[in-house]
Amino acid sequence: MVYFQKMTPEGYKQIEDEIARLKKDRPRRIKILQAARALGDLSENTEYTEAKRDLGHLQSRLRYLGKQLKYAEIVETKDDGKVDLGKTVVLKFDDDDKTEEYKIVGRMEADLADGKISFDSPLGQAIMKQEAGTVATVEAPAGEYKVTIVEVK
Repeated sequence: MVYFQKMTPEGYKQIEDEIARLKKDRPRRIKILQAARALGDLSENTEYTEAKRDLGHLQSRLRYLGKQLKYAEIVETKDDGKVDLGKTVVLKFDDDDKTEEYKIVGRMEADLADGKISFDSPLGQAIMKQEAGTVATVEAPAGEYKVTIVEVK
């Protein structure tokens, strides 16, 4: 059975852009490797070892991202007023008076510093398919807490 990763169209595009950027950089790294190889004795050639390692990391990243695209399930948002992948939610945490805005994204796109939380994180799981005005209980590793969904955009 193949497991598909859910992601937003924006997340899919970000991966495509990174692949394009890495492919564009690949010839430059190959030239660096060739130049380092021409320096002579490979057993004591630090430049060669580093260039080979860097090219290997690039190739590995390309394979990884290619698999992400191959097994991606792009989820389109529905305008039904419920929290779902690709939607933005405004949340009010019960222990705090201020509100915070998060975009619900796939696991690979999550970036808390950028205001993106995964649909399968403890917070994401608690609010998925809920409507504005709902109070959800989040079962986090550090303990249980409540959030109120103020708005679903």
